[in-house]
Amino acid sequence: MYIRFQLILVSIIISCVGWGEEQSPKLSPGAKDALRKLNLPGIRLNLEERCIDVEATVCLREGMLELVACTKGSKEHESILAIAARPMHIHTAMLLMGARPGTPAMRKSLEGARAKWIPVDPAGDPVCVSLVFADSKGKKTEHAISKFILPVQPDVPGAFSANKKREVFPSRFLFAGSHLVEAGSGPKKYVCEQSGNVISISTFGDELLCLPGIHGHQNNGLTWQVNPEELPEIGKKVILRLRLKSKFPKKK
Repeated sequence: MYIRFQLILVSIIISCVGWGEEQSPKLSPGAKDALRKLNLPGIRLNLEERCIDVEATVCLREGMLELVACTKGSKEHESILAIAARPMHIHTAMLLMGARPGTPAMRKSLEGARAKWIPVDPAGDPVCVSLVFADSKGKKTEHAISKFILPVQPDVPGAFSANKKREVFPSRFLFAGSHLVEAGSGPKKYVCEQSGNVISISTFGDELLCLPGIHGHQNNGLTWQVNPEELPEIGKKVILRLRLKSKFPKKK
């Protein structure tokens, strides 16, 4: 019944959207009121700034990364943040805010005499990821996630010279949307709730949010590590902010 309510609400809100080039969807007062009353545990819809705030906990301050955020009790050893909110609920919140999901990375077969598979890049609306937490004076400040992620330095003397620009981690991800799969006679399962891959750096093929392109997750493919400078201590509560940056078609 709860899922049915969500789907009805999505339909109502989509019908209230006005489209404009490079603009956010315009919601009617009734749609805004419905969104404010929607209770998704651990998630807050910020209608004024068109972003979604997710309660999170810092779980890693040193080491190589495969994820920015994972579900609680899954992959905290390779993710900066752990969240207790359900990824399916985050997906629902993003739909309600007007974001359009795509697909995680996948493989596609080519027709021909011999079977051949080619990789297909992920797709989806762009989403900027940031962290919000209080500074030493108690003032809440928003920081791009790129601030807390650095490239892994190869064990080669002088690999990063003063004249060589250091690669900067992107703060923009794609709303890939994971997958719904059959689960016997019961309801379908949202795959990243099982795997823990909420916001990925490496490519797993089932993540909710991912980087553009395909990125290996074998040991020699891990190229990013935690930057602990200014990152809160392990166990500290922060807000994981997902700011939607969709481009909408012109109204006909």
